[in-house]
Amino acid sequence: MELGTVRALRGPNLYGRCTALEISLELAESDLPTSEIESFLSRLRARIPSLAAFESPKTGPETLAVALERVMLALEVQAGCQVSFGRTVAMAKPGSFKVVVEYGEEDSGRKALELARELVDAALADRTFEVGPAVAQLRSLDEDVRLGPSTGSIVRAAQKRGIPIRRLNTGSLVQMGWGSHQHRILAAETDRTSAIGESIAQDKELTKTLLRSVGVPVPTGRPAESAEEAWEIAQDIGLPVVVKPQYGNQGRGVAVNLNSKEQVLAAYEAARQEGSSILVERFAPGGDHRILVVGGKVVAAARREPPQIVGDGIHTVEQLVAMVNADPRRGQDHATSLSKIRLDAIGLAVLAEQGYTPASIPTSGTVVVLRRNANLSTGGSAEDVTDCVHPDVAARAVDAAKVIGLDIAGVDVVCRDVGVPLEEQSGVIVEVNAAPGFRMHLEPSSGKSRPVGEAVVGTMFPEDDNGRIPVVAVTGTNGKTTTTRLIAQILRTDGKRVGMTCTDGIYLDDRRVDTGDCSGPKSARAVLLNPQVDAAVLETARGGMLREGLGFDQCQVAIVTNVGAGDHLGMGGIETVEQLAAVKRIIVENVAADGAAVLNAADPLTAAMASHCPGSVIFFARNPALPLIVSRRAQGGRVVLEKDGAIVVAQGNWERKVADLAQVPVTLGGKVPFQIENALAAVAAAWELGVPWEVIRAGLTSFVNDQRRAPGRFNLVKHGGATLIMDYGHNPDALLALVAAIEQIPHRRRLAVFSCAGDRRDADIVRQAEIVGASFDDVVLYEDACNRGRADGEVTALMRKGIAGAKRARNVVEMKGEYKAIESVLARLQPDDLALIQVDQVEQSLQFINQYLVQHPAAELPPVGQPQSGGRRLRTVG
Repeated sequence: MELGTVRALRGPNLYGRCTALEISLELAESDLPTSEIESFLSRLRARIPSLAAFESPKTGPETLAVALERVMLALEVQAGCQVSFGRTVAMAKPGSFKVVVEYGEEDSGRKALELARELVDAALADRTFEVGPAVAQLRSLDEDVRLGPSTGSIVRAAQKRGIPIRRLNTGSLVQMGWGSHQHRILAAETDRTSAIGESIAQDKELTKTLLRSVGVPVPTGRPAESAEEAWEIAQDIGLPVVVKPQYGNQGRGVAVNLNSKEQVLAAYEAARQEGSSILVERFAPGGDHRILVVGGKVVAAARREPPQIVGDGIHTVEQLVAMVNADPRRGQDHATSLSKIRLDAIGLAVLAEQGYTPASIPTSGTVVVLRRNANLSTGGSAEDVTDCVHPDVAARAVDAAKVIGLDIAGVDVVCRDVGVPLEEQSGVIVEVNAAPGFRMHLEPSSGKSRPVGEAVVGTMFPEDDNGRIPVVAVTGTNGKTTTTRLIAQILRTDGKRVGMTCTDGIYLDDRRVDTGDCSGPKSARAVLLNPQVDAAVLETARGGMLREGLGFDQCQVAIVTNVGAGDHLGMGGIETVEQLAAVKRIIVENVAADGAAVLNAADPLTAAMASHCPGSVIFFARNPALPLIVSRRAQGGRVVLEKDGAIVVAQGNWERKVADLAQVPVTLGGKVPFQIENALAAVAAAWELGVPWEVIRAGLTSFVNDQRRAPGRFNLVKHGGATLIMDYGHNPDALLALVAAIEQIPHRRRLAVFSCAGDRRDADIVRQAEIVGASFDDVVLYEDACNRGRADGEVTALMRKGIAGAKRARNVVEMKGEYKAIESVLARLQPDDLALIQVDQVEQSLQFINQYLVQHPAAELPPVGQPQSGGRRLRTVG
């Protein structure tokens, strides 16, 4: 069993919506089926009995690939990971499989793969494998890497409301929402949490001073510079007292109800371990309560009890602590609802005060306290008392949060009963905490769980706001980039700040902020991260969808321009045009319920995607008499079409002309069919987004696909009476569309500079050369700057094969180097010639062409039939 590539599918993908690992697997012939591997299944089941829940009761895993998938799932589920999806796909090559298994956290998924492989190998070799320690290891890792209870509760509340979530680091920094609608949280702090308020809350003495100034009852006390001074202050304010760090959190270094000098001195030294400035305060009688204030309202309250054990007359203190810590709700950190009790120096000191050691055996029913403070992080427990809080107590807590300046605050109250005003029972507010923990409110030891995550989300997003900006995803075999740019132009015209990704880079409005091919999920996430973006238009290439899935969970509009004969077939396991269509369909499957897919009605594989769309569908086509367009209108569906030289939108019997094609520069006055289709798709997207018609028209008429706005996408230049067209088309459908467009442009002779990308199939390269040979008079073949895995000369040889039988090409020349090939054609231009230059290094080649045209304003055409310097004539005809 040989593992190949392991990919993390971090967004919706070919297999579903969940995050998953995709594992390429090669099996030897002897490894399948598993029924032929003697005793394998019985050994596997013996090592992991829980596998039974994930396998067919009759046959079990048919191959080792399926066994790996199901063992991974079983291990993750046993470790507490919330996963359920697994799938194994047989590839075209015998023995090749794709194993897909859901993960919650990527690190946990990869660890589950490592352990599952070890377990399967152990079953094959009949070696021992201890599943218990493996599951414990996986559980520990998952607890370490997943979001803690507080952050997790906010994230889950946001997800319930449909707000998109993205974790920005390995800690608790999370983005909620997209672009200009986003907010961020860091644990239990939001981007509205005041840094000044947080700083004040960390200074307990300053906090008391401010609370006292607005009439909130606080304990008396002051800072101590030494242990002796701490005892002096204790005597001055009266015993019992509390000793704690002036700057601290989570109850570290806090000792309460101290009644003797020895206790105070010991507590001072313990507090010094947590901070240099120590407070001594008068101890307030009563219970320890935490009141959670969110957005100026009390949303939860809990009574906290210190960590304690109850004697049974049999077990020692140490054994009783171990028994309590065995509760699965207790963990080492904040990932669980309760924390383990610690028998550290402070715990031992508290034990000694009660006359116990860890080896003591308390009598039955005796309560032994192991901490004086009641923080959950030190092993305490909590009872929900939200419904008991007196309005006056709630008002005091809100006052405390507001005077400190916190939108989310954990207000610590010491009183006998939160149902009675503080002044009537000598109750006090002892601390106000920024970034308070939510565990006690989410999973109290007793009482109701409170929706505190929902309360936090409500302070950032109004009830009708899901934090999303309009997202338009564009895919297809051809036309993606131009359609993407045209939609961005329309949305900019509508006053939106538009983030756009395409094969030329990432753009914020008209400013390019990144270069290169940015049509993948990483670039999409970069746009949605930017708080300056009001709308996103994302070219979504098949490569990124296969490698990592989508960079977003759903889109408002999904456009599929076409599938046609396809492109990039034979790559990434996509062998057929039907499989390619399934990949491009991913964006359609992830349209929002209130969104729409925009589909090419003239392309059967694209039109068939309509049934997979969770939202509505808008069809577009140049031919208004197309049967699908006619039937769609009869059903009251929306369509966009070309009619009487104009772009028309229609629904049922209703029609509206959006713009005359003569006014739409990208269509060259309606002469370029594939550009008309791109414009129709863009209009459909704008219609779905509710852009006013006059704005759509203004966007269409102001967009020119020149070298600045759409480099390498049918850029047309006139030079000395000749026409130059620069384009990037690299598949048969693109070339046929270019030829159809050229037919509409007056010219005498056609020239072409042409190459093929090496990562296409042999047949595709040959077919492209056939099209060029049948459509142009003079052709210069050059080899791509990057052969993409092929040997030097291999691409040229295939192109030569395709063009060999061409009837139209009179002169075919083979050259090495893109610039040299371009120059050879430019040097031979005459008035009324038309030259198609297929640029590979788009920006560099366009720059070279522009420089040449400036330097040669009146090019002379040499005698026909003479090969250019540095080239090799393949043949001359006629």
